[in-house]
Amino acid sequence: MKNNTLLKTINILLLFVGLTSVSYAQQRPNVIYIYADDLGYGDLSCYGATKLHTPNLDKLAKSGIRFTNAHATSATCTPSRFALMTGKYPWRKTGTGILPGNAALIIPTDKTTLPQVFKRAGYATAIVGKWHLGLGDSVNKNWNGEIKPGPNEVGFDYSFIFPATADRVPTVFLENHRVVASDANDPIAVDYSKKIGNDPTGKEHPELLKLKSSQGHDNTIVNGIGRIGYMSGGYQARWVDEEVSSTFLFKVEQFITDHRQKPFFLYYALTEPHVPRMPATRFKGTSGLGYRGDDILQLDWTIGQLMKTLELNGMTKNTLIIFTSDNGPVLDDGYQDGAVTLLSGHTPWGPMRGGKYSALEAGTRLPFIVSWPAQVKPGVSDALFSQMDILASMAHLLNQKVPNGDAEDSQDHLDVLLGKSKQGRSTLIEQGSTDPTAIIKGDWKYIKPHPGVAYMKDVGIESGNSPSPQLYNLKDDIGEKNNLANTYPDKVKELDQLLQHEIKLGIPGVVTPKN
Repeated sequence: MKNNTLLKTINILLLFVGLTSVSYAQQRPNVIYIYADDLGYGDLSCYGATKLHTPNLDKLAKSGIRFTNAHATSATCTPSRFALMTGKYPWRKTGTGILPGNAALIIPTDKTTLPQVFKRAGYATAIVGKWHLGLGDSVNKNWNGEIKPGPNEVGFDYSFIFPATADRVPTVFLENHRVVASDANDPIAVDYSKKIGNDPTGKEHPELLKLKSSQGHDNTIVNGIGRIGYMSGGYQARWVDEEVSSTFLFKVEQFITDHRQKPFFLYYALTEPHVPRMPATRFKGTSGLGYRGDDILQLDWTIGQLMKTLELNGMTKNTLIIFTSDNGPVLDDGYQDGAVTLLSGHTPWGPMRGGKYSALEAGTRLPFIVSWPAQVKPGVSDALFSQMDILASMAHLLNQKVPNGDAEDSQDHLDVLLGKSKQGRSTLIEQGSTDPTAIIKGDWKYIKPHPGVAYMKDVGIESGNSPSPQLYNLKDDIGEKNNLANTYPDKVKELDQLLQHEIKLGIPGVVTPKN
């Protein structure tokens, strides 16, 4: 009798431990944040594209939540990435514009960052892909030795990156603090002010280019492509553009496989479809829309391979995947690659105006997909959400406190991410190419009067600049076609005062308690 009682007690304890373990596992998923580069709201078939079919991302969207009102903070890459990492509007800090390839690190090492939230919770952390947030303490750095501070100093245990973007030198990979395949006998030098070394440039020798420049991008030629900036040396270390995507994918698959037994956070920063677009040979010509379309198909295939890796390792159910882009789309961003001439009716911006560099909606409203089969039910959400809210939301998920003064603009909207609520942000400030010029509050969007051209001819995109105030009701007019500023002057005054107040005082419009 006593033995039976003891056995029942043990069984109950084991059941309790088992249930606790399951609950704990469900609250501590692997987390993969996938950042596409210059991908537009209308570039995926799950967001309405008809000229491109993206089956793997469609499948991901079908398994989770497809957001229709999620935003980057900015219409360009460096500031959006800064906001993601720090939970802070980038315009609150000087020097957060689009960085050259030799820039110093702009992420503070003494503040809470997104990877540090995971690290403090006992996660393994890694970044694979594009960085573009600076390296080292200054512009002048030794590319042939240890390069730090960088990703490792702001919370990543492991990093495999290229420094800026593929159209900027140096065209090399860095693994943690060192250039991959560097050679002391062939030292790397980088300069953005004057030509160095004997490498031909696109400007001097356009006959050597396999991808012609449409504007700029005519400095040092690497792999038949003119770049921004000058580089010498490091010939063994220079990448081949057609292999960049597969190299990043290999490192991602390796990291996932090596961390089957410990929860991890992986920041997977894709290079597609940013220029120079040079997809692997197997994808060239497959979209019929030029190299940009081919790049998007390559991106979609990459997501499929990632999902297969998770499935093979039994991780699919308890992995939280967030897929989005750093800013809106651009067709001609420096190279003649068929993106314009072969567009064939494709609309990368979806139903909106603008794109990369623009204060209009297509500059920051982006594809945003959240999948976590163990917790998230499939659906569609129209909640207003900002990428910089990932930090506070993940802190809530992992029961981590964010110190006062850190991530001051990040708001906890975990319930929105997980589909438990559609009550997102009440306000969001949008930054075009430079200044914070627009604010969304509820269904209303206000763009303050701003100098500059209304249409950026070099990239073929409306900027959102106007000498007059602009007011749109996004619920009825997502395309921002009907300016209601004259009809609702009180609303213009209200939103203008709110925008100016937040910019001047440096405080977010909605103060949310930190977790």
